[in-house]
Amino acid sequence: MAGQHDHHEQELRGLLRAQGLRATSVRMAVLKSLHDHQGPMTHEQVMDSLSGGAFDRATVWRILSDLADVGIMQRMDLGDRVWRYELIDACRAVEDDHAHFLCEACGDVSCLPPLELRTQEGLLPEILRGADIRVRLSGTCVTCKGIA
Repeated sequence: MAGQHDHHEQELRGLLRAQGLRATSVRMAVLKSLHDHQGPMTHEQVMDSLSGGAFDRATVWRILSDLADVGIMQRMDLGDRVWRYELIDACRAVEDDHAHFLCEACGDVSCLPPLELRTQEGLLPEILRGADIRVRLSGTCVTCKGIA
């Protein structure tokens, strides 16, 4: 297990180096948190995952923004006016730009497998052909619906 941990840590350091960034303790902590979570996280969720107030909120906010700006992670708003950050690294089983489901009741976000967008007739309107489209689904998850 330690070997796998070391491999992931080296990969994360490599992501920073590739962008000309130093692997500071707070950057590494933020990246590890996002890597371990394996899905989009809010600033609040990242702060909660870091060791007991060891890092300044504003510093973590700046790091999330900087890492999104250089393409190490993607920043998204799933329609609820909350920024979420998702690490883009070799460990992801889904594509870099993929669909998400937001539970409007609990706020959990799930990554979705590749989806196909088409009409019942099978053709997309001309305006959508070749367009840059982001699919974001929202609703109530099974747990919150009480169907668990």
